[in-house]
Amino acid sequence: MSQRMKIAVNTGGGDAPGLNAVIRGIVLAAYQKGWEVHGIKYGYQGLIDTKQIAHLTPESVWDITNIGGTILGTASRGDPFRYPRKGPDGNVVETDISDMVVSNFKAIGFGALIAIGGDGSLRIASKFMKKGIPVIGVPKTIDNDISATVLTFGFDTAVTTATDAIDKLHTTARSHDRVMVVEVMGRYAGWIALNSGVSGSADVILIPEIPFDIEKVCNKIRQLELMGQNYAIVVVAEGAKPAGGEITVIEGGKPGGEVRLGGIAKKVADEIEARTGKETRSLVLGHLQRGGAPTTFDRLLSLRFGAAAIRFIEEGKFGTMVALHPPEVRAVPLNEAIGRMKSVPLDCDTIQTARSLGISFGD
Repeated sequence: MSQRMKIAVNTGGGDAPGLNAVIRGIVLAAYQKGWEVHGIKYGYQGLIDTKQIAHLTPESVWDITNIGGTILGTASRGDPFRYPRKGPDGNVVETDISDMVVSNFKAIGFGALIAIGGDGSLRIASKFMKKGIPVIGVPKTIDNDISATVLTFGFDTAVTTATDAIDKLHTTARSHDRVMVVEVMGRYAGWIALNSGVSGSADVILIPEIPFDIEKVCNKIRQLELMGQNYAIVVVAEGAKPAGGEITVIEGGKPGGEVRLGGIAKKVADEIEARTGKETRSLVLGHLQRGGAPTTFDRLLSLRFGAAAIRFIEEGKFGTMVALHPPEVRAVPLNEAIGRMKSVPLDCDTIQTARSLGISFGD
């Protein structure tokens, strides 16, 4: 590799604790080799408007490991292959401007792109790989639903945040003999709900992989009362749905945008109160799970991913994604990672543990 190698890095999709640590790992590992790193701001926006490119130096990333969010900004919209632009009639139309992005990338003299993102961002990166941009992907999502890697950074922090909230709900639920229903993120996968629910001693956990029967949920709460426990904690993933029913979505999502999930906790709480007569409250943790400093585990994983991305560039392993296969970090083909959501296996040890502890999944 050239001693004057210039690397571009961007962060796309929703933010996750650990993004800054990945950036730090990339920058410091690159400068050890005499390479330059430049940050593409707001997803691919910096390669559309090249004024939004920042030269990243070791001095600019010394103290960002413990900081949440991303110093480069991120974007959930702005796919260059479907870029929104106003047409002659004033209506917004989706236009493919990917050739402009490729042209700008090459004109600046970049030799590689490190794309940090979830499934959607990695799909875009894969398309650019086919158009001639050398790409290394780094998986990012608090939902832990990307295939080909055991874990994604941000997940441990989100679970820790959710578990802390569940711990606090126990005390208020017990004081008032209430049922508390807490909704956590995860979209169509139940990893956050399952891990935080088991760790937080929930009585019921509802996940997308197991459609639930609300009457069985209520029966669990009635059984607890017979045993002398006059309160209950229900953890529900935002993508959970009743058997034969639909996923709950938030009204008012922007046209053409990703479907916004949410509202299932209130529905479950209302049903529990109506069927059992017990006072029930619902709580949505929402973006609290995305924010704040990453845990020690996520910091280390992020730094490992960042440093590994530089190694894989040096080895010419383009078209791959950094992946955790304990105890190693490996390069796996991008096409093995995208388009296949990693759901919770119904026979996994954590579900078996939950059932052994008497936790109900409403099935």
